[in-house]
Amino acid sequence: MSENESQRAIWTDESRCKACNICVSVCPSGAIAMRQDEGAVQGMMIDVVDEGACIGCRECELHCPDFAIFVAPKGFKFARLSSQAREMAEKIKNNNFMKPKDA
Repeated sequence: MSENESQRAIWTDESRCKACNICVSVCPSGAIAMRQDEGAVQGMMIDVVDEGACIGCRECELHCPDFAIFVAPKGFKFARLSSQAREMAEKIKNNNFMKPKDA
């Protein structure tokens, strides 16, 4: 883990991501979504939409079949799940897991 990553709530390794959407589908806070990426095999790539919304539940990390997403250790100060975060998660899921234009 780099020094920069040790101060982040959530980060990704795009070289491992195959854009399966599993992590996004289980995220309750809308912290992650997929973005268009013409250079990626599936034409999309994982994106941390709002790192500050991450509640540290680790659902994304635990469900990722490619070990492409990481969540800070338990001592990190994570956000609490807010109604705005739940709304963003729902908006992302309703947008086929893609990052909404207003995010």
